[in-house]
Amino acid sequence: MRSYLDFEKPVAELEAKVEELRALAQSGDAVAIGEEIGRLEAKAARALDELYAALTPWQKALVARHPQRPHFIDYCAALIDDFTPLAGDRKFGEDEAIVGGFGRFRGESVCVIGQEKGSNTEERIRHNFGMAKPEGYRKAVRLMELAGRFSLPVITFVDTAGAYPGINAEERGQAEAIARSTEACLALPCPSVSVIIGEGGSGGAIALATTNKVLMLEHSIYSVISPEGAASILWRDSSRAQDAATGMKITAQDLLKFGVIDAIIAEPSGGAHRDAAQAIAATGDAIAAGFQDLAGLPPDDIRNRRADKFLAIGRRL
Repeated sequence: MRSYLDFEKPVAELEAKVEELRALAQSGDAVAIGEEIGRLEAKAARALDELYAALTPWQKALVARHPQRPHFIDYCAALIDDFTPLAGDRKFGEDEAIVGGFGRFRGESVCVIGQEKGSNTEERIRHNFGMAKPEGYRKAVRLMELAGRFSLPVITFVDTAGAYPGINAEERGQAEAIARSTEACLALPCPSVSVIIGEGGSGGAIALATTNKVLMLEHSIYSVISPEGAASILWRDSSRAQDAATGMKITAQDLLKFGVIDAIIAEPSGGAHRDAAQAIAATGDAIAAGFQDLAGLPPDDIRNRRADKFLAIGRRL
């Protein structure tokens, strides 16, 4: 069953009416209603296009968090052949908030790392809602070092509200682990591409997104703190999250203008959750284009371009 966001109520009502008419047509209780169904479908599609053409930053945040939005495991299953996951950081344990391993992307061997939120209650608990602990980031470092050793391109998928802020994570060196993961990204001698597929929150996202190319789905968000967190700090009122989202410039369109990301990946009308296959295919094409721009470069040039990219952020304004 499709889940609707609050601002999608006009579309929800139209699509509910379409489903009602279809049920009547199938039961034989109505005749010649095909034309009416077509008219309502067209009206619903227009309403959806109009809504998504003028989303506010806060509405984009809601879309980025949509429970039916495709997650890392969906992208990995569709884009990566022969994926072999590796577990554990060889220091403390396994963290399922970050999933990573090796496989083939369009025939080429790659290292793939992603944050996984989970799609139902059981999976969300197991993956800790995509909020990694230190062992998750240390696992990512381990994988990136292996990729560097064998000169394998690295693809990362970012989808997290942020690193896990619990006491046990802090006791095991959360900040240090995030810094080491960011350092490993910068030190990679091979090309790297990251994609923000949902939320890109704080250092928990940066730890995987310090790459040569940073791509972002059209309705994803990327920020130093969540809108709710920013509102709580600025106004002591988390209900002002909409105001914070507007002022923080968290959308793909703003971040492309500021040079924080390199490209925006178009989503299907109504968001990636409406047509996951189309969104994933477009993401695959964008990743391939990103690697094409880096093809044939020597390791030093790859590192230097990556460093220059991040040093240049904020200097273009």
